[in-house]
Amino acid sequence: MSRKLERGMYPQFDRKFFDSDEDFTVLGGGELGGKALGLASAKQILEQACPTGDHAGVQISIPRLTVLGASVFEQFMGQNDLYEVALADLPDERIAHAFLKAELPPVFVGDLRALIAAAHTPLAVRSSSLLEDALQHPFAGVYATKMIPNNEASVGNRFKKLVEAVKFVWASTFFKDAKAYMRTIEHPIEEERMAVIIQEVLGERFGERFYPIVSGVIRTHNYYPTGHAEAEDGVVNLALGLGKTIVDGGVTWTYCPRYPRHRPPFGSTRELLKNTQTNFWAVSMGTATYDPVNEAEYLVQSGLDVAEWDDVLRFTASTYDAESDRLTIGTGVPGARALTFSRMLELSDVPINDVVEHLATRCKDALQADVEIEFALTLDRRSGLPARFGFLQVRPMMVARESVRVDGDELTSSHALVASETVLGNGENNQIADVVYVKPSTFEAKYTQQIATEVERQNRELRSQNRPYVLIGFGRWGSSDPWLGIPATWPQISGARVIVEATLPEMNVDASQGSHFFHNMISFQVQYFTVRHSGEYAIAWDWLDRQPASSETQFLRHVRLTAPLEIRVDGRHGRGVILHR
Repeated sequence: MSRKLERGMYPQFDRKFFDSDEDFTVLGGGELGGKALGLASAKQILEQACPTGDHAGVQISIPRLTVLGASVFEQFMGQNDLYEVALADLPDERIAHAFLKAELPPVFVGDLRALIAAAHTPLAVRSSSLLEDALQHPFAGVYATKMIPNNEASVGNRFKKLVEAVKFVWASTFFKDAKAYMRTIEHPIEEERMAVIIQEVLGERFGERFYPIVSGVIRTHNYYPTGHAEAEDGVVNLALGLGKTIVDGGVTWTYCPRYPRHRPPFGSTRELLKNTQTNFWAVSMGTATYDPVNEAEYLVQSGLDVAEWDDVLRFTASTYDAESDRLTIGTGVPGARALTFSRMLELSDVPINDVVEHLATRCKDALQADVEIEFALTLDRRSGLPARFGFLQVRPMMVARESVRVDGDELTSSHALVASETVLGNGENNQIADVVYVKPSTFEAKYTQQIATEVERQNRELRSQNRPYVLIGFGRWGSSDPWLGIPATWPQISGARVIVEATLPEMNVDASQGSHFFHNMISFQVQYFTVRHSGEYAIAWDWLDRQPASSETQFLRHVRLTAPLEIRVDGRHGRGVILHR
């Protein structure tokens, strides 16, 4: 599909919004950006795949939206002379405040005010840059999305919050992480243009919270298949509440669409219970602390006790029986709840997997590539059906096809620095001689934020020298929860070409395949090793510690080797090895 907006290609914005016959409209001219064009493609796919809008009792649609074309951004930047402050080396807050003080182009004020006057449910204000969601250079998670409750009686107050959210998304084009990312792909930041999507948030109000009962990410290629599953069978991540849990790398329920009844391979039910979702995100419909430069200004995180009170666990949870160490499907008996989505996946009370398989196949065929799909689901809390499936995004995945073979004797070689049978990626690399690793002797989960800062400094130094490196640490890299791993953003580790995560008994989580971090890693073809503390293979920490340090901090050690490492990843079998010479 052409990236350029052609006259008449998309319906123009209708001030009635929710009462309009069109659910995808455009306000202003210019380009629409990658995310909006992805939704336009999804709309076409849905019209062919589900002409009645319904599949297996589930209504499927794209939540209603309008797109502010990139020309609105250009007018805003020009009339307020914002490029000088935007391109300066300033903190994100300074840039955001400058954008918030700037004036919106007057020609669009009336339309936006009419939109907000007609809409009384939460809205998501989403970035849609010209480069966003491109296959080679995905911008997943780099730019901002801001959700607003839009529930005040005063149209003026609601309009003010909408405009603040739009300006914040525009400002995020020039935030620190975005600039660092642009440098990574060698693209001038001043050439970027930002369209903005204003979209209905699919969900339901529960007291002072608004959220979908289920959010999910579908991937048609699975880099970490288990049991009988194959990579081509795909993988799905499910979570209660807003999809922020998934894209931020939080704990989710992971399953293979071909085997929806197969649970993740934990050693015991008690271990499974420890590794299921315990918190969820919602739009706050109550009083919020005014903070317009905070992306999560109107979001709130709650525990499963709140979800129980909201009566949303009937179809999403199972109950743990400590005496028998077993899970019972549903919430009919008292006990600890585990979000296993078993009534949907094992009993098919809500046939979500039928919809997942149907859409995954149709999207993959339409785009002629493996795909990633984001969605949200609401349902009848008593009977399950009818349900509404909100299609939020589709984008292509990059899957390596090069043939590399790693044999078992290589994994057990005395020269193995790292070996694993849980590896993302494919191919060989014999040009890396730098290793940056988190020191086991000083690592504690409470220091992960500081470790991320130290990694960023080291990454900046190695990038300035044009030296790619191997990065080794504990827990899940890129997690937004510092107790699950090191919460580094993608630009903070952008120079790493190989990333290794070592699990610990207290940090034993699966790789988050639904996260934006994960999506960027795949598209940049970074090889990603997971080494489990209870597995057959271990990292050669002693060998690393014996190598002279090029630099060292409280938590990190940088080693520059005299000979490059030999890195081999067998993508077909999900195994890999890093050999020192």
